[in-house]
Amino acid sequence: MGINQSITLETAKGDCYRFLSACFYQPQNGIFIDEGLLKNLSASLRQICPEAAVFASEMEDKIISCSDEELAVEYARLFVGPFELVAPPFGSVYLDGEKRVMGDSTMEVIKMYQEEGLVRDGDFKNLPDHIAVELEFMYYLTFKGMKAREQADDKASSEVIEKQNIFLNRFLRSWVPQLCDRIKEGTDNGFYKALAGCLNAFIKDNKN
Repeated sequence: MGINQSITLETAKGDCYRFLSACFYQPQNGIFIDEGLLKNLSASLRQICPEAAVFASEMEDKIISCSDEELAVEYARLFVGPFELVAPPFGSVYLDGEKRVMGDSTMEVIKMYQEEGLVRDGDFKNLPDHIAVELEFMYYLTFKGMKAREQADDKASSEVIEKQNIFLNRFLRSWVPQLCDRIKEGTDNGFYKALAGCLNAFIKDNKN
């Protein structure tokens, strides 16, 4: 595989992390459709994970029939509350037992962010191991690794790939399947069912 093709695939992978992350923030129908987020997600996934691309296309189909209000209500019911969450979007709930937040695994995640010199945005009110944040972190690592490869810095590239593998296997792969199962079992909303299938397929198939 030539370096240009490799970088193109890395760009697609990074974009997938970024687009999937956006899907787990407060939903806005206009961003998904008018700004082409779902269309771009489908295009990127077709390059690197055809199985997940099928679900992304389904997300495009289902979002058309969802109003902003319907999406917001279902998003809150699944991920926010105020009652018991159907699908808690925090890694520690699945990794640390007893449905805890800010557990030992969260501290490990924070340490990895800090090692990269990343600090929490003061306007961000959610927890560090929220699924959207962890996906954004993988987007950051993917593009950091791509820049190292463009600069022919083999040492930096190897270090970033190692961090990607650690974070992907230690955290995301350890709890995302459970999150996706809860979403699929807990909603009748076609968009969120397809999102769960898309994320699960992408995380399962992803390779560095």
